[in-house]
Amino acid sequence: MGTNEYRRIALTEWRQMGEGGNGKTYENLSCPDQMLKVNNERSNDLASVKQEFDVSKAVERLGLPTPRMFEIVRVGDGYATICERIREKKSLSRICHDAPERTEEMGALLAKLGKELSATPCDTEFFPNRREQALRAVGKATFVRRKNRAVLRAFIETIPEDTHCSHGDFQPGNVILSEGKCYWIDLGRFACGDPLFDIGHLYQICNIYAPMKRVQDLFHMSEEQFHRFWDAFAREYTGLEDHKDFDRLAGKYAAVDVVLRTIFLNPSFAERLFFRYQIRKLVKQFF
Repeated sequence: MGTNEYRRIALTEWRQMGEGGNGKTYENLSCPDQMLKVNNERSNDLASVKQEFDVSKAVERLGLPTPRMFEIVRVGDGYATICERIREKKSLSRICHDAPERTEEMGALLAKLGKELSATPCDTEFFPNRREQALRAVGKATFVRRKNRAVLRAFIETIPEDTHCSHGDFQPGNVILSEGKCYWIDLGRFACGDPLFDIGHLYQICNIYAPMKRVQDLFHMSEEQFHRFWDAFAREYTGLEDHKDFDRLAGKYAAVDVVLRTIFLNPSFAERLFFRYQIRKLVKQFF
């Protein structure tokens, strides 16, 4: 389909209903079962939006619960998607905000869902290989000191190949709950690979980024809640009260997660400096 063949819609006909790290969502009273998702400027080009659209369709074919994608549309100078609107839904992070006493329950729930996800065979013909992505990312991360890149590359080469599903942005904002059913959302980084890639990402958010106000505002959770969430997640995932060894391993994958982000976005100069600092800190702590 050519770029001029996508239907153009006016954003003024839609009302904003939510906002996350990747973009904003909108509703239209004339089509109450649909939702418009508009990505941030850096990822609202046709290639990025179509990739997310196609990935969501492929995840649906795997049998994983996710809102159905209906259409790619033009919005202003960019592109967006219209997808199924899940009624009366809340993300796990929003539930933690609205009912802090349920934080541990939501952490344990994400652990159970993560195990189900990583037990689902992936379509290796369609989805990328996370280990290969990580090796490519380390090679591109020239803003990281050579010594630290060598440490990360050596670690990634020890990670076994895995043909099961990996979300890529595994965190409490990307699972929504509606009438007792959970749905995976924001699937643009979906791949096949070791489940610890996802767990490293979650560890990064709950333990490394948790003190940052911007992250707290984004997830509607306090630093203390992030720590409680991780503790409940780790205990449920491992079956152990003492999960220090699991945390140390997750910290190594968190360092890999930092460089993986360069595959998914074009980091600014300031972001590259921040990533360099984070990798230096994580390598020193966990390797």
